[in-house]
Amino acid sequence: MTTKISMEQLVNLCKQRGFIFQGSDIYGGLANSWDYGPLGVQLLKNIKDLWWKTMVEERMDMVGLDSAILMNPSVWEASGHVASFTDPLMDCRACKARVRADKMVDEWQHANNSDEKPANWAGEKTPPADLLAFINEKKMPCPSCGKCDWTEPKAFNLMFKTKMGVVEGEGKDVFLRPETAQGIFVNFKNVLDTTRRKLPFGIAQIGKAFRNEITPGNYIFRTREFEQMEIEYFFDPETTDWKELLETWKTTSMAFVRDQLGMDETRLRFRDHDPDELSHYSKGTTDIEFEFPFGWGELCAAGAYRGAYDLTQHQTHSSKTLTYRDPFTNKEFVPHVMEPSFGVGRLMLAVLLSAYDEETVSEDDTRTVMRFAPAIAPVTVAVLPLVNKLGDRATELAQDLIKQFRVQMDSSGSIGKRYRRQDEIGTPFCVTVDFETLEDNAVTVRHRDSMQQERIAISELPAYLRSHMA
Repeated sequence: MTTKISMEQLVNLCKQRGFIFQGSDIYGGLANSWDYGPLGVQLLKNIKDLWWKTMVEERMDMVGLDSAILMNPSVWEASGHVASFTDPLMDCRACKARVRADKMVDEWQHANNSDEKPANWAGEKTPPADLLAFINEKKMPCPSCGKCDWTEPKAFNLMFKTKMGVVEGEGKDVFLRPETAQGIFVNFKNVLDTTRRKLPFGIAQIGKAFRNEITPGNYIFRTREFEQMEIEYFFDPETTDWKELLETWKTTSMAFVRDQLGMDETRLRFRDHDPDELSHYSKGTTDIEFEFPFGWGELCAAGAYRGAYDLTQHQTHSSKTLTYRDPFTNKEFVPHVMEPSFGVGRLMLAVLLSAYDEETVSEDDTRTVMRFAPAIAPVTVAVLPLVNKLGDRATELAQDLIKQFRVQMDSSGSIGKRYRRQDEIGTPFCVTVDFETLEDNAVTVRHRDSMQQERIAISELPAYLRSHMA
């Protein structure tokens, strides 16, 4: 188990070490907009690459897709987003601050360790009058001015709207996609025809999505611009039991976040959606939650059973056939769908929190260590010349290793300080080039987690590192 860190500590560490910066920082920033620095962008890429390798490349029943962010507006009418993709927002009459009513209830429950809920509770779908009555009963104050004087919540559509056209004020209304899933559904027939896949099979996609949420926050946990890794897994409900399939995807999703991303198992749990939380087309959804510093929060959807809703809606609205014909029975039907969905930013946040550790080395020496799984560590190997005179030989070695590993050269400061710097950014291996290297063509390899050191021949170094990365 690693050391728990506050969100403030994590934000400071990420800024100081180049994981995450405030967006538009030199202009005072933009609320809940974040830029990923040299280490952060590499960590993000490593998470996505590992997900793609695990979920697509190493499976015979999966293919990939990259659909457009801008789509025909009819897509969002068919999917129901135009009519019902809303949040319940209310205004403080005293200071005019606008807040999300259902999130106020969530925060009140967490702060008071209470399970009390409004009447007819259904999250953001709770009737506005019931939300307001509960908020007034509990005298929940405005976070801006502290008064409790609210308007009744009203529905606010979360999609970003823009114009497609070159003339200011003219052109067609289009939306930035609020999810990646619909790009998969509208391409179902294209993928089916070109790959000749047999059910069950999945289509996976990694891409940006945008939601104009009024109360984003908790660092990169909830942002208006985010990245999703989603799978739509198509199957025949007469031959595949959706409950068994959901259990399979729960196991697969948990194994990915726990075993491959190296998250702290004690901070992970499954949470089945209550019946009143489920979408009208769903019979079952299970999230994986992570214990963040602000409480338990959704990390990903381990599996969400969407039935045949999406393909049926698009078939109806487009008048195009989106059915599957079984080559063995000649039966034609609209497939059902199971959806595992992962938010990249949330995964990264949980990875950072799981990796952070403070270790007492001696009575007056404590080190900060990011214990990333080697597969996703931003830097795999740091090459350290013992003194500057050995810089050329160290550079030569780094150039050889960089063809197989993520390498960083570090020649500033004492060797002890350099070890600590590499510990703090999570580098699994430090390779020190010393004067003996010039004689025996060997280097000292220092392990991040144990701090143990071994002398390894340079000719054997790549194989040695690979063997210790599992």
